[in-house]
Amino acid sequence: MATVVADTDEAVSGIEDGSTVLIGGFGTAGQPVELIDALIRSGVTDLTVINNNAGNGRVGLATLLANRQVRKIICSFPRQSDSYIFDELYRAGEVELEVVPQGNLAERMRAAGAGIGAFFCPTGVGTPLAKGRERRTINGRDYVLEYPICGDVALIKAFRADTVGNLVYRKTARNFGPVMATAAKTTVVQVAEIVRPGGIDPEVVVTPGIFVDRIVQIPGVRPLAETGTAG
Repeated sequence: MATVVADTDEAVSGIEDGSTVLIGGFGTAGQPVELIDALIRSGVTDLTVINNNAGNGRVGLATLLANRQVRKIICSFPRQSDSYIFDELYRAGEVELEVVPQGNLAERMRAAGAGIGAFFCPTGVGTPLAKGRERRTINGRDYVLEYPICGDVALIKAFRADTVGNLVYRKTARNFGPVMATAAKTTVVQVAEIVRPGGIDPEVVVTPGIFVDRIVQIPGVRPLAETGTAG
């Protein structure tokens, strides 16, 4: 059963140097910035981070990178106009990069949660991304072998949780949260609102509480109407 913790520092306690951390977010949408800030304060280093992007501006994941706490990042979109911190670190050889096509990234984490040992996928065939990977032709189409991505911990952002860990998300802020929650040994979630058991319609639960370990409500983030929007 999930544990409701008092603050973000308690939520990320126990994360060790060298951990593999799955961090939700599509750019800044759904990024658990307050949990990342707590991870920065914890001082852990040598992290392998999995995220869709490689940081935006100087907040959240970008700050974690700027503090030299990340050894390697696995992502699908490392460069954009405001990813200058990652760009500087990568060019200086201070951070490793593994590029994974976006669909493959999601499926590799889903495979981890589903207990799938590996799968063949056509994405990346004939490109540098397929270099060194096992290749197979199935029904006349070429595929490369992909392995699951597992995490020691997942840091994700949801809109609402009940006290046993069932989650609903706000629109596209959902992005990688559901698959990351299944792919990590420990899943930590920040939410705008925590309700009693039964306070979420079972028909709208996206992530079941069995996949959630810690929940923290972020002060000052007040949920609005029951439409699923948040301020």
